[in-house]
Amino acid sequence: MTTQILKIADDQGLLRAGLRALLSKEDDLEVIGEADNGTEVLRLAKKLTPEVVLLDISMPDLDGIEATKRLKKILPEAKVLIITVHEDESLLQEAIRAGAAGYIVKRAVESELIDAIRAVRRGDMYIHPTMTRALLRDFPSGNSNNTAEPKTSGLSDDPPVETLTPREIDVLRLIAKGCTNRQMAEVLSISVRTVEGHRANLMGKLNLQGRVELVRYARDHNMLE
Repeated sequence: MTTQILKIADDQGLLRAGLRALLSKEDDLEVIGEADNGTEVLRLAKKLTPEVVLLDISMPDLDGIEATKRLKKILPEAKVLIITVHEDESLLQEAIRAGAAGYIVKRAVESELIDAIRAVRRGDMYIHPTMTRALLRDFPSGNSNNTAEPKTSGLSDDPPVETLTPREIDVLRLIAKGCTNRQMAEVLSISVRTVEGHRANLMGKLNLQGRVELVRYARDHNMLE
């Protein structure tokens, strides 16, 4: 199945061109439009009804946070992925509260962006590793009415840590530190594919979805260092 994407609303033509080239290599991703300001994003989104919208926070005319709020009113089912240079906790908070499904920084490697797009398409929340623990500080454990917040693990219902293998625990701790898959592979001297396998096993055993929920589990079980 091909995911239709309204490509990044960004006033930097070179960045848009680079993203277009990157996404065109993926058989399951199709760019159906692009914009250079927030107002144009809303117009195209209403016309093209994309599944995923890539937005920069710093845009002329209408910034990415406000554009996300308005976009979610026009297309509630659309998934918004913020792509930004700002590794700022307050902006991350605002983006999530506005309805964004993901937040990735521009210094991320290409594979991380593709992973992020596929994650939000599935309905998961994607937060770049460098920002994950900041999100946890701002959204503590407990029920919330914020629909953008992923489910919270609770100690009483969570599978015990004892169900995890030593290597899975190693991977979980590194995820909680904010390491990327590539960084974890280097630290553990294993392949990226093996890291991905351990991560999939973790989510299956713990009945969790995505990095944020894994970090929450680690926090709730006193595994953060």
